[in-house]
Amino acid sequence: QLQASGGGSVQVGGSLRLSCAAPRRTSSNNGMGWFRQAPGKEREFVASISWNGGNTLYGDNVQGRFTISRDFAKSTVYLQMNSLKPEDTAVYYCAVSRRSYAGRGQTDYNYWGQGTLVTVSS
Repeated sequence: QLQASGGGSVQVGGSLRLSCAAPRRTSSNNGMGWFRQAPGKEREFVASISWNGGNTLYGDNVQGRFTISRDFAKSTVYLQMNSLKPEDTAVYYCAVSRRSYAGRGQTDYNYWGQGTLVTVSS
């Protein structure tokens, strides 16, 4: 079961780091990703990372501000979020890809964690 944590309230321009602990048996050879869903909006892709950490993808809205990484020893994926904006306010979800690489589509993922809320205020 995926466990996402690290959400909270922050002011514009601030930073947060989200963590997602994944069972090794479901994630060690798989890509992983982060998605988010703002109130009244559809869930959208944020970032993904391949099984070995060698390939990353970012959504256009977060490119240059967010960084995804993974710690194999801890079986954990991180999302470092800098220069946060009010439009980053959302529930953030982590997910495990069906394959070794992780794409932008939600159907690429078959395990989802509970979300963690990020609120950015001005």
